[in-house]
Amino acid sequence: MKLCDRYVSRRQFLETAGIAVAACAVCRDILATESADATLHEADFYEKLAGGSVRCRLCPWQCTVPDGKRGRCRVRENRSGKYYSLVWGRPCLTHNDPIEKKPFFHVYPGTRAFSIATVGCNIECKFCQNWDISQASPEDVSAPFKSPEEIVRLALAQKVKTIAYTYSEPVVFTEYILDCAKAAKEAGLGNVIVSNGFLNEKPLKEWCSVATAIKIDFKGFSQKFYEETCAGQLQPVLDTLKRLAGSGVWFEIVVLIIPPLNDDLDEIKRMTAWIVKDLGPNVPLHFTRFHPDYKLRNLPPTPINTLIKARQIAMDQGCNFVYVGNMPGVEGENTYCPKCKAAVVKRYGMGVLSNDLKNGKCPGCGTAIPGVWV
Repeated sequence: MKLCDRYVSRRQFLETAGIAVAACAVCRDILATESADATLHEADFYEKLAGGSVRCRLCPWQCTVPDGKRGRCRVRENRSGKYYSLVWGRPCLTHNDPIEKKPFFHVYPGTRAFSIATVGCNIECKFCQNWDISQASPEDVSAPFKSPEEIVRLALAQKVKTIAYTYSEPVVFTEYILDCAKAAKEAGLGNVIVSNGFLNEKPLKEWCSVATAIKIDFKGFSQKFYEETCAGQLQPVLDTLKRLAGSGVWFEIVVLIIPPLNDDLDEIKRMTAWIVKDLGPNVPLHFTRFHPDYKLRNLPPTPINTLIKARQIAMDQGCNFVYVGNMPGVEGENTYCPKCKAAVVKRYGMGVLSNDLKNGKCPGCGTAIPGVWV
């Protein structure tokens, strides 16, 4: 070939270069799509329907999802009649927390938990403090892939006692939880789950098979509150709590008191009476202080006296372990022996000042304090 035959004009060069750049961009997009598809994980807890639709059986909404659409939680998608989790292996947040932050007060006091979350939730609480991830879709948030094995390696490197599935709503990343939790157990780590409790019986049983402890955010004791403030339902949460009470898995309950929406003292009396009757007197109950956020920025923080009254009502109804949260320095932070009334675990905020339990028992009178202590 002559030199003149190999000559390329500036215009030809730019056109050729433009095609090459475009081709590279297409290849990049294809590779990115293939990479994302490679981490897709078929969902559990669903059934195939006629016409390519599926019905999700994960939570009480039981969404019927046509091909190409997503469920109410935004993180589970029907692709050609198969239902996929879009968040398996895609944690958008990891953090090292004191376990008291969850809060768990009867689970490994003073230890740390490696917390993970994905985007998504199956309800919408107007007061959610983590709405930027709970109400997001997978494409809205950066979430680099992390296998269950990598999560366990990260947790072990930080010398934590447990992995916590928290911040958004663990129900919607159940498959990821189960795989992470099994790997964690094999590595000697515990697993704690922080949930709204809005899930069906079968996935709850799967949780219980791997969980060290479960905490339920009990939004209130009226269907009206669940519907209007949380876009949820009360009865399925009551069912979850009763199932947990019969499961043998340790669980604790948190109620965020929001004036004037769920702070009625008569309602709190009915709720705590139900807890004692249907769940038992030894389930730890945390009343926590509301701070304005998300769609309820117009409401004031919970008055301290309201929380103190709620705690007293619960104790009067027979609850043995009642706490007040988001208010460091109040008496309701400590764990007291229900028999001799000695303070066996003293706390300030999320910190443990002293833990005097001896093999899970009061050092003074020997009464066993229920929980997961060692």
